[in-house]
Amino acid sequence: MKEVNASQGWKPTPLVLGHIFTCSAQKETHPPPPQIEPANESDDDDVVQQILGDFGPWQLRSLLILFLCKIPAAWFMACILFTAPDLYPEEEYTCDTSSFGPASNCSVSLDHCYVMVHYGDSGYAMRQCRKFLYTTGFHSLTMEFDLVCLCDFFVAWSQYWHLFGLLIGGVAASKLMRVLSPRQIYGTGIWCLLMCSLLMGLVKDFSLHCGLRCLAAVSCCFMITSGQAIFSDITAGKHRLAALLLYDCFWALGLILLPGLASGAPSWQHIYLGVTLSLLVIVFLLPWTPDSPRWLLHHTKDNQLAIEKTVGVLLEAARLNGRFHKVSKELPHHLGKLKEKWELEQEHLASVRWMDLWLGQRMSSFHLIAVHLALAAFMVVHTGLLLHVRSFGREHLVSNTLAMGLAEMMGCFLALYLAFNSNQRKWQWAGGFAMVVGCFASICWFLAEENMPEVYGLTMGLLMASLPQAAVSCAQSMILACLAELVPREQRGCLTFSVVTWARVWQLSASFLTLLRQVSPALSLTAFCLLVILGGLCTCCLSTPFHLRSQEPEEGAMPRKRQLITYT
Repeated sequence: MKEVNASQGWKPTPLVLGHIFTCSAQKETHPPPPQIEPANESDDDDVVQQILGDFGPWQLRSLLILFLCKIPAAWFMACILFTAPDLYPEEEYTCDTSSFGPASNCSVSLDHCYVMVHYGDSGYAMRQCRKFLYTTGFHSLTMEFDLVCLCDFFVAWSQYWHLFGLLIGGVAASKLMRVLSPRQIYGTGIWCLLMCSLLMGLVKDFSLHCGLRCLAAVSCCFMITSGQAIFSDITAGKHRLAALLLYDCFWALGLILLPGLASGAPSWQHIYLGVTLSLLVIVFLLPWTPDSPRWLLHHTKDNQLAIEKTVGVLLEAARLNGRFHKVSKELPHHLGKLKEKWELEQEHLASVRWMDLWLGQRMSSFHLIAVHLALAAFMVVHTGLLLHVRSFGREHLVSNTLAMGLAEMMGCFLALYLAFNSNQRKWQWAGGFAMVVGCFASICWFLAEENMPEVYGLTMGLLMASLPQAAVSCAQSMILACLAELVPREQRGCLTFSVVTWARVWQLSASFLTLLRQVSPALSLTAFCLLVILGGLCTCCLSTPFHLRSQEPEEGAMPRKRQLITYT
């Protein structure tokens, strides 16, 4: 009779745990026969994997919900392009010389940033204009703070605080993951982001604006980090690798949707209002956002509560995936044994220190140096090229932002193709593509001196900015998804934390590199192209060690609870 039920499947009530797992065969007085342990201990012990499976409708629904956090993250990163656009002197703003005396005694510079004041016999004095008169219809942040003459510096400084928030948020999320579940961090992130977005649309103080941008970036990083930790836990095999590689596709989708969100807005406050209202979609989907079952089982101190929470997640997944035949009446007992095993392994497992990463072979240390340099270069370029679209003029801002989003999406799909079709040479293909594109885009310095029609110049400039962005997106996605292949399993969490934190420290310089456009837009683009070439060269030096290929995350169990920090 038991075999018939196992083959046909049985449907317990997911919410009533006592009804499911209360043994009804109480008339038997003899102990149950001992179970035979299969040969593959890792597959048998991980009962969570048996019930969840590699991928199913429940994982698909969870991925679509978790991937949505990338869209507001892209909006908060790139909204400065539309909230603080360049303004044209005389056409859209003029210097208010009333504070310097009669207008006949004042002479204004061409950019309306300086005023030559005549004091009669005392001579002349050069004054910096502090107050302006605006004639444009859109009320931007630079108009709010009267920083039209320092627009580039304002964008760089404001973006610096956003990048600093990403750095702090990644480190904080990695520490909070030890005491809070990924779903709790995800919920904290979205509620804090909703509050920061609402306040940013209200405050009119420059210091508060920069502080709120930093807090919003911390909240975005909370959501991105916890979201990746969740879907890395509930997926397995090649489906997990594909999810990691395509995570940035929703970031690119956010860039594509941003011009539509900002179009028609009469002021920067309305743009933030639109972003705030869009966040309500993620809040509405919070009840369907899953938690990491392995984290719940491993980190919840109360054993009974840990088992009950894990069982709730597994039953929901089994119901949607049609895998109730994998759920046995002894599931709480199996989960208890699995928790005891993990706790025993944790007691005997020596903590991996950062210096342990560099104590291996010389080639392994060379790979670590290369991956640190590659990801740092790519993250700087990824942010810098996005801000560089301001160099092509405000009239082409919408089309350029769309092109950058499409280029990033194309890079993600290219990384997916290389990872599955050129597994052994994927590093070389990604790095070689970045080097070729970087060299091609470097000729922009020579084209800048040529006299060509404006339409051709804008087209070539856009092409030379979007192609490096596609190459950077491809290589960056591949590094972050396949980073675990470079070291043994016990060192993967430490390596991920080290590489991403190092890259985010250098990412802080991206906003200031865009200031080179004041000298020449070609100079700024050339600097980013050189970094693309450097990152591509370092990526070509990477290779998966032969003795670690059997431990690759797409083939075996990945230390999902150690995935502490991720990217944006």
